Amino acid sequence: MSEERSAGAPAASNASVHEVDARGLLCPLPVIRAQDAAGALAHGDLLDVFATDPGTLHDIPAWCEVHGHRVVGTWHEAGDIRIRIEVCET
Repeated sequence: MSEERSAGAPAASNASVHEVDARGLLCPLPVIRAQDAAGALAHGDLLDVFATDPGTLHDIPAWCEVHGHRVVGTWHEAGDIRIRIEVCET
């Protein structure tokens, strides 16, 4: 696993980690899947979005900025992109 970028302080260690598998999906579906999942999570929970579309590296952070969530980090893992989001109150 090679870390691409991480931002800010780590989220609370008691946060639940959830996953969205958006591999093989193209824009806007990874963002839609992330939005649906984030809507069901509590403030402070973490959401790992796994994708293969390189556009998610721009789309997910832009969606987070608009909706008040925080990108904790992005990584490339075995051809996949993983973006970790901290769900924040909006």
